[in-house]
Amino acid sequence: MNSLEEIAQAVLSCTACPLHQGRTRAVPGEGPANAELMFIGEGPGFQEDRQGRPFVGPAGQFLEGLLSSIGMTRDQVFIANMVKCRPPNNREPLPAEVAECSRYLERQIQLVNPRLIITLGRISLARFFPGESISRVRGKLREKDGRDVYPVMHPAAALHRQELRSAIIQDFQGIPAALEQARQRSPAPQVAPPPVPEDEKPPEQLSLF
Repeated sequence: MNSLEEIAQAVLSCTACPLHQGRTRAVPGEGPANAELMFIGEGPGFQEDRQGRPFVGPAGQFLEGLLSSIGMTRDQVFIANMVKCRPPNNREPLPAEVAECSRYLERQIQLVNPRLIITLGRISLARFFPGESISRVRGKLREKDGRDVYPVMHPAAALHRQELRSAIIQDFQGIPAALEQARQRSPAPQVAPPPVPEDEKPPEQLSLF
C-alpha cells in the first residue's frame, strides 16, 4: 500500500473482520495527501456507511462548523477513523476490530505524515495513549513516538449531551495554537520509504548471495 488510493482500494475489498458483513460501503477516509492536520475518529455511522465518506452525518456537520470557527474547511484536513466499516447499531468498535483495521490507519499516517494529529474521542485517544482519560487530556498538546497529538472530545458527544458543546468548541479553538507549536517544535516527521521488493530492484541492486 504505497499510496492513499491503494489503501482505499484495499479497504473497499477488506474482509479481515466481521464488520465487513454488515457494511453498505467501507469508509477509507479522505483528504489531501499533504494535509498538516489529520483527524482520527472512531468509526463510520449510518450516513457514512451509506455514502462511503467519513463524518457526513450530524457529527460531521458539527465538525465542519467547528473547522469553520477556526478558519478551516474539511478540504484542508485528512479525516480517518479507527475502523473503516460501521459497527452494528453504532456500537464502539471492539479491540479485535481495531487491531485488524490498524494497518490501514498506520499506513495513512505514514503517507500523509501530518504535522498534527487530532484524536476525536476516547477510542482514537487510546491508540496513542492507552488508559488515559479524555476528560483529563483534552485540549492539551501531547507527543507520542515523534508525533504531535492533540486530543479533543468527539463531536458526536455534543449531540447526546448539549452541556459538552462548549467544551468541544473550546478545544477546537486551541487547534491553531497547537498546530503552530507543532510547526515550531520540529519539521514534519520524516518517514522512510517502503522497502522495494527484490524482484523490483534494478539488476545492480540485487544481492549476489
